[in-house]
Amino acid sequence: MLDVGKWPIFALLPPEDLKLIHQACVYGSSGNEALYVTVNDEVYAIGTNCSGCLGIGDIQNTIEPRKVEALCGKKIVSLSYGTGPHVVIATAEGEVYAWGHNGYSQLGNGTTNQGLTPAQVSTNLLNKKVTQVACGSHHTIALTQDGEVYAWGYNNSGQVGSGSTANQPTPRRVSSCLQNKVAVNIACGQLCSMAVLDNGEAYGWGYNCNGQLGLGNNSNQQTPCRIAALQGVNVVQIVCGYAHTLALTDEGLVYAWGANSYGQLGTGNKSNQSTPTLINLDKERVLQIATCHSTHTSAAKTQSGQVLMWGYCRGHSVVSPHPTHFTVTDDVFGCFATPAVMWHLLTVEADDYLTVAQSLKKEFDSPETSDLKFLVDGKCIHVHKALLKIRCEHFRALLSERDEESIQIQQFSYLVYKAFLEYLYTDSINLAPEDAIGLLDLATFYREPRLKRLCQETIKRGISEENAISLLSAAVKYEARDLEEFCFKFCVNHMTAVTQTQAFAEMDYDLLKNFISKASRYGAFKN
Repeated sequence: MLDVGKWPIFALLPPEDLKLIHQACVYGSSGNEALYVTVNDEVYAIGTNCSGCLGIGDIQNTIEPRKVEALCGKKIVSLSYGTGPHVVIATAEGEVYAWGHNGYSQLGNGTTNQGLTPAQVSTNLLNKKVTQVACGSHHTIALTQDGEVYAWGYNNSGQVGSGSTANQPTPRRVSSCLQNKVAVNIACGQLCSMAVLDNGEAYGWGYNCNGQLGLGNNSNQQTPCRIAALQGVNVVQIVCGYAHTLALTDEGLVYAWGANSYGQLGTGNKSNQSTPTLINLDKERVLQIATCHSTHTSAAKTQSGQVLMWGYCRGHSVVSPHPTHFTVTDDVFGCFATPAVMWHLLTVEADDYLTVAQSLKKEFDSPETSDLKFLVDGKCIHVHKALLKIRCEHFRALLSERDEESIQIQQFSYLVYKAFLEYLYTDSINLAPEDAIGLLDLATFYREPRLKRLCQETIKRGISEENAISLLSAAVKYEARDLEEFCFKFCVNHMTAVTQTQAFAEMDYDLLKNFISKASRYGAFKN
């Protein structure tokens, strides 16, 4: 299930407010602005309000959500934003509203005056029903129900498709070779525009110095040009990054072209491509592709439910599609895109369905459904015999021989034993680093190698000059080689401080002897 809480801008909203969100879009140069729609169809904005792009009537930033009166009850079906910034929406009635920066007439109202509240874009669109909008950095395009494409705003590279480079102050139909053709999908890069027709053909126009139009050259185009290299394939979806483009075919294949300095094409290298290149996805059929013009990040979701990501991911250049644990492409942008924005208007479905993993987690320590309880330090932990047998060899043997309803545990503390049992339900551990040593002891005793690895990772996060020797001792005791090496290197790097601690003074003789010997081999005592 989608979780808007993955975007930092929503972190300050109380849980009860988050539950009411039906639609949301995060935008802004740092992912620091957001518009959201509640289940009651009320619209709110929050954030820095650059150029008035929150639509609240002023340019004051707000850490508290403020209502956008002009949009309440409008039923938004499409939303896009430019990095100028400006914001454009289409409603269920087919109306278009725009607000924010307008230095290049990207609001389509014939002026260059900033728009502080949503205003309807009416010229040439009044009798049209718009179903989708898309924004470049400072231009806008709109798709009508009839398959017509309109464009307006900044046009230095031909991105409004008018045949010139003069800015377009009001919506103008993009005709040329799109005349008498039906478009079904549109997208914008920073300075380019793309459209997919009902027959699967793809067209591009505007800026092309990185090959983002897929035409085999680097020349800007002032009118739409068909992407000839895609002849013979049926494109169903097209999306644009900052300067790259992805296309999805009806056979579930993904093509990419344009800029590739961060690996955003997923070709395995960082070379730009001016013609569509088929991405290797190990024969996985793709259902959805995702990127947006303010990022260099790409994502895809396969038929098997796998979400892949590539490109600029939290400071890393990922040059080939990389599997994630996410279930929706949106999470890639919330967790890995820079800035952490949304690639489209996100809709949160009211869904009470729980996955198997979620259901198991919910039933841990539940007296209502459990058939076994452990008594530790005078406290009860409620569990299910079947799950314990499935998840742990120790319990499979123990519970096959014993049939009582409660078992007393004296070797481990309540905190540690509860964390162990919870791990069997959730596959993760929920313990402070200093408490994880006890769990490391348990993992060693019960011969749980994966739990042992998780404990070591948790303990590493809590290392300090004061406890480094204690953690090193524990690592040696429980034969946690990875943790031992980590603690040893930490001690060597902080030798002066570590040797002045009480733990070092009380160190076991054999351990001390081995430590000094190994440290000297590392050159720790050289001047």
